[in-house]
Amino acid sequence: MNLYFRLLMLYLGQWRRSKLGVWSTGTKTFRVMPNDLDLLGHMNNGRYLTLCDLGRMDLMLRSGYWKRLTAAGWYPVVAGQMVSYRRSLNPFQKFQLTSRMLGFDEHGVYIEHTFRTREHVCAQVHLRARFLKKSGGKVNDDELRAFLGSDLAAMPEVPEWLSEWAASTRSLR
Repeated sequence: MNLYFRLLMLYLGQWRRSKLGVWSTGTKTFRVMPNDLDLLGHMNNGRYLTLCDLGRMDLMLRSGYWKRLTAAGWYPVVAGQMVSYRRSLNPFQKFQLTSRMLGFDEHGVYIEHTFRTREHVCAQVHLRARFLKKSGGKVNDDELRAFLGSDLAAMPEVPEWLSEWAASTRSLR
């Protein structure tokens, strides 16, 4: 229930937040709530990934791309992710989640999420997503390029290590 409340607050608060470009970094502040905790009293490892969903939604809403995606009949899905945990987030601790698109290639869109307190990076998530069509099938590279239009010129290059990771996970059987 907490995540639905956070999603509702994110959606309702969009009109007050600044607009972002699709390649900009979005930042959202959260606080660790009791239902975010695991049995050891710190934020559950799965909750990080769930909060990344909110970070991506914030980025898509503020850039205007969510409206465009739904109008096109597309929706995003996570195809793979890797997480590095560095420090625990404890009950009621405030933290920031930054989210940014790192670019895309023929296999997907790459996104980075970073969880920070004032002093430390606590966790970092890198993921590959793709877009599917409600009518069936996946959105191909040419369709995505046409969709991005003039925003494509500002696209960063996907780091080589991230492309290599994505390639290695595609061969899993």
